[in-house]
Amino acid sequence: MEIKHLNIFEDCADWDDYVLNHERGNIYQMSGWGRSVCQSMGHDFYYLYATKDDAICAVLPLIHIRSRLFGNALVSVAFSIGGGPLFDDEEALNLLDGQAIDLANKLGVATLEYRQINRSHNDWPIKNETYSTFRKQLSTDNEENMLAIPRKQRAMVRKGIKFGLTYEIDNEIDRLYHLYSTSVRNLGTPVFPKSLFAALKKEFKDDCEILTVCTDGGEAISSVMSFYFKNEIIPYYGGGGASARSYAANDFMYWSVMEHSVSQRAVQVFDFGRSKNDTGAYRFKKNWGFEPTPLEYEYYLNNGDEIPEVNPLNPKYQMMIKTWRKLPLPVANLIGPLIAKSLG
Repeated sequence: MEIKHLNIFEDCADWDDYVLNHERGNIYQMSGWGRSVCQSMGHDFYYLYATKDDAICAVLPLIHIRSRLFGNALVSVAFSIGGGPLFDDEEALNLLDGQAIDLANKLGVATLEYRQINRSHNDWPIKNETYSTFRKQLSTDNEENMLAIPRKQRAMVRKGIKFGLTYEIDNEIDRLYHLYSTSVRNLGTPVFPKSLFAALKKEFKDDCEILTVCTDGGEAISSVMSFYFKNEIIPYYGGGGASARSYAANDFMYWSVMEHSVSQRAVQVFDFGRSKNDTGAYRFKKNWGFEPTPLEYEYYLNNGDEIPEVNPLNPKYQMMIKTWRKLPLPVANLIGPLIAKSLG
């Protein structure tokens, strides 16, 4: 068995085939995700893989995040909710772990982080109380999918329908980015660079779909970038304008993603993504009838360091969040990407 390094800007067909065919493979492990992050934010990457008899038997995508404010870490995979190693057996995993730990020591990083639904090690520190993911099987019949939504949430979807909301599939990212950046500014979070969204759309092409909700007067009021992977739809980056709440636009938007993906692409799983436990987004997803599954993020810690808490629930970021919410949108969009690229 041999450990090798992948240049994600060269031929990645074998790597991507391995991820696609592995039962635990996810879109964040695809080479295109790493390329998009590194192209748009300038981070270094270390994509490790093991081969046996000239065939890939394990992969570990790592992105190096260096920040005076948010720490120094190797993350699998940064700027995603998932990633982590994929492997055929424990021998291959152990080889990748050893190489990753050596790399962490060489780079002087404080933490090596694997983001996963289910942990790969029993003896690594774990953080499983911060985030949950929400996934649900869909019917091939959208009437059944509508009726599966709990009554109160279903009423919100129908409210958007009664307002005459419609949706359009955008080939450009402009409307999405404006609405998304407005939403994250209002939450007190620095926005990612527009180039990240452009790179993701370029990489994943038709498997990256932007759905924008409009009023009957043609005003775009909410939008979401979703990804198709295997038999799943994954709405990932979404946001709405000032009038979205009064129109129930976000409720209509996620229903439209579900309805459209079932009718046009015959998807079987709706992946509602990650939310921090006991937050508004967490409760919103539960209201759709989705049950939370804790995400198990594993850490190798150098020099006795503590598991990092780089998230808005950390009290030390509260003053920053309150200040950010007051910034004019053009200012937030100008300086936000300079900060957001270090969040990981």
